[in-house]
Amino acid sequence: MNYTSEEANILVQALPYIQKYYGKTIVIKYGGSAMIDDELKLSVARDVVLMHYVGMKPILVHGGGPEISAIMRKLGKEPEFVDGKRVTDAETMEIVEMVLAGKTNKGIVSIINNLGGKAVGLSGKDANLIVAEKADGEVDLGFVGKVSKINPLILTDLLEHSYIPVVSSVAIGPHGESFNVNADHIAGEIAAEVNATKLIMMTDVPGIYADFPDKSTFISELKISDAKKMIKTKQIDKGMIPKVEACMTALAGGVERAHIIDGTMPHSLLMEIFTDTGIGTMIVP
Repeated sequence: MNYTSEEANILVQALPYIQKYYGKTIVIKYGGSAMIDDELKLSVARDVVLMHYVGMKPILVHGGGPEISAIMRKLGKEPEFVDGKRVTDAETMEIVEMVLAGKTNKGIVSIINNLGGKAVGLSGKDANLIVAEKADGEVDLGFVGKVSKINPLILTDLLEHSYIPVVSSVAIGPHGESFNVNADHIAGEIAAEVNATKLIMMTDVPGIYADFPDKSTFISELKISDAKKMIKTKQIDKGMIPKVEACMTALAGGVERAHIIDGTMPHSLLMEIFTDTGIGTMIVP
């Protein structure tokens, strides 16, 4: 096999970033098309395993909305949403937990392990990792929760022993009940609690635009103060709001950098971490 000088330069360019992030914790919110497309699944898993083997400590946090909806329909139950949030009655919560903490979580774990990583699947119920309370709102969404506490000891113990935690967005309530919690918010809270160096939010668009989808209005770096204004003016809207909120939570908790990147691009994680320019939108304090 003939290697080119360009390939060598790529490796050389990566060296300072490997040194910079060696031993550092990086929280990745895994979602969107990267969880559905088989090739993208493999790409993300390879990136995570590579990060692990060059000395980083990745934590993967995931939801799984499309898969939940698909299973619900198979079971004869039509998904219901209010303002983009899933109405989660007791029966729906059982399905959510079955899919997220079971099929989806263990599927991700299996792919990572087959590539040589040591992944461990967790839900918020394991060691009371994610404690939640019922979410407020004008409409009662049932068992939809908001994070009240993160108990990160199980994560730090796993990282210390070279495991890759894979966390689903099922939380435990004060009386042992299950709650469906937004995975973006969980990722932001976990990043803050484990003193992560980076939070990376994977989505289906390149990042934040001043006037979506006009490509000329793409924003590569965004201050929290400006992000808040854009939420008020609805330039940041719908599913992008919890991602930006998660970045704000992480930064307020001491995380150095928070990024929103395009998970539909193969190896986008590596491009964000190991290159001079990075990709996506970086949220800064």
